[in-house]
Amino acid sequence: MPDKKIPLSRERIVTAAIDVADADGLAALSMGRLAERLGCGTMSLYRHVANKDELIVFMLSDASGPPPVADEAADWRAALTDWAYGLWDVYHRHQWILAASAAGPPADPGQLAWLDAGLATLGGTGLGERDKLAAVLAVLHFARGAAALAIEAPTDAPDYPGLLRTVIDPQTLPALASALGAGAFEAGDESHAGEFRAGLDQLLDGISLKV
Repeated sequence: MPDKKIPLSRERIVTAAIDVADADGLAALSMGRLAERLGCGTMSLYRHVANKDELIVFMLSDASGPPPVADEAADWRAALTDWAYGLWDVYHRHQWILAASAAGPPADPGQLAWLDAGLATLGGTGLGERDKLAAVLAVLHFARGAAALAIEAPTDAPDYPGLLRTVIDPQTLPALASALGAGAFEAGDESHAGEFRAGLDQLLDGISLKV
């Protein structure tokens, strides 16, 4: 039961909203449900947040937490790897962030702090600012996509390679046929985290060519 003795504040509202989204997803979050959870009237919430869209901005900023601080002795690759794993962890702790932040680039203080930290990992590389931003955004989008695939992967996945064998014509889709024949689509021994690391290493290898 909510404690009505605790004054309503934006911090309480945001914390409660994050709890709801963590438990039941962003679609389950409504101002009415939030007011019920906090033991107040719905209109009371609007004294602290303008609307649900603004609330989600505050949620994104708070839930992301502080970005990892790069060790001064670490090279850019180690620092950017830690940054990417930090994102991976955030997306798994607060899965609703993947949907809430899909509408556009980072704009709230919390996510901007992460973007700043990512750019800082490349500060000593000599890359131009545009190349730094391109590299960091590439890692950001990869981390988001890999996390989404891992989170949404069914536990009883169908036989995808078997399905492909029934629909792929080697004459019209030769590259796919070659990958299928080589077993590229077969489930390996790696976990989703292992696949994330393997993909991240390939991406960082590409960035290293410009450093």
